[in-house]
Amino acid sequence: MISVDEALARILNSVNVLEAETKPITQCLGQVLAEDIYSPFDIPPLDSAAMDGYAVQFSSIGGATPKQPKVLKVIGELAAGYIQDREVEPGTAIRIMTGAPIPKGADVVIRFEDSDEAERKTIMPGSRLTEIGICQEVPKGSNIRRAGEDIKKGALIMSKEMVLRPAGIGVLASLGKATVSVYRRPVVAILATGNELVDIDQPLPLGKIYNSNSYSLMAQVIHYGGIPKMIGIAPDDFDFLRKSLRQAFDSDLVITSGGVSRGDYDMVKDVLVSEGKITFWTVRMKPGKPLAFGFFEDESGRRIPHLGLPGYPVSVMVTFEIFARPVILKMMGKKNLAKPTIKAVIEDTVKNSDGRRIFARVVVTKRDGQYFASLTSPQGSGILTSMALANGLAIIPEDVEAIKPGDVVDVMMLDWGDFPV
Repeated sequence: MISVDEALARILNSVNVLEAETKPITQCLGQVLAEDIYSPFDIPPLDSAAMDGYAVQFSSIGGATPKQPKVLKVIGELAAGYIQDREVEPGTAIRIMTGAPIPKGADVVIRFEDSDEAERKTIMPGSRLTEIGICQEVPKGSNIRRAGEDIKKGALIMSKEMVLRPAGIGVLASLGKATVSVYRRPVVAILATGNELVDIDQPLPLGKIYNSNSYSLMAQVIHYGGIPKMIGIAPDDFDFLRKSLRQAFDSDLVITSGGVSRGDYDMVKDVLVSEGKITFWTVRMKPGKPLAFGFFEDESGRRIPHLGLPGYPVSVMVTFEIFARPVILKMMGKKNLAKPTIKAVIEDTVKNSDGRRIFARVVVTKRDGQYFASLTSPQGSGILTSMALANGLAIIPEDVEAIKPGDVVDVMMLDWGDFPV
């Protein structure tokens, strides 16, 4: 039996970043760039108005006040997306909308509210203004967004290995990039094992249980960016299990639930020995002690990593968080593989009787600037609601026999408020 840290290190050292693919930016959210992104042009491409107002020359508005406005001749109007041929000269103004290119000759934009436009429109409703009074002198260059202010032509905008978040997708669109090279998402095959399992669209005979593990795993795979491939359920039959697992050989990672303990019908590890190699079996943790890691090998010699998770539903989800989640992230090219961890005051007693690292399901709340963690419910490995109600896993080290109310523990956060992490 090996430690959690050693198991995780051996697993991560055995997998690599997947190859890159070029795909539409609409499908790349959360993926990692496999190329550097340079800008082919300035953004904005021209000096433009940062406010709705009047484009004028600074020399025309010196000393302007509400009581003594500078009256200018309005020679045109300009909306975003258009170019004005007329030049702003001393004593003239062009009415301009936000985002419109600054016309030649203008060096400042006066906001509508710093003019007497509202009063003039009250006097002459519906009429096009031919004059405007400027009521406020502002510094030269005010309310002008300069060309290249956001992005300079030729600049490195986003580096390879950057994770694409919503703003990054927007930046790519602003550069006119419809597609981009990213490290692809891993395909994760999911297989549940056990004679007792029935799929959720079937009647439930006496003595059977519905297969919840595959659906929890599917949701976790999607949540962390992978692509689930549902293989179904394999009974505790060596040949059937081997055939089922071979359906997963076109995936990047195989995850099974059940069949890795010491029972007469726990056959996953036996098939793993037959079809590939076991790297280790059993980890010093609770829940999740019976966990196998190894590789299957297809006919071409390609090795497919396999995580054989326990059968109990809480053990499945916890071991996925600790081991499968960072594997998926690494395959996608991500560097930050750790969940956020906080210090919290525990509000319950948790005993550690056999020297394993315990991952207790807790609800974390914040009161008076301090985090508190309380157990969700009874902590049995078969009590899936203890996981469904939790937003964190309180970590009890192997060498700690018990924690008591008031002790401070590390908590690995599963969710932060309403936002998953």
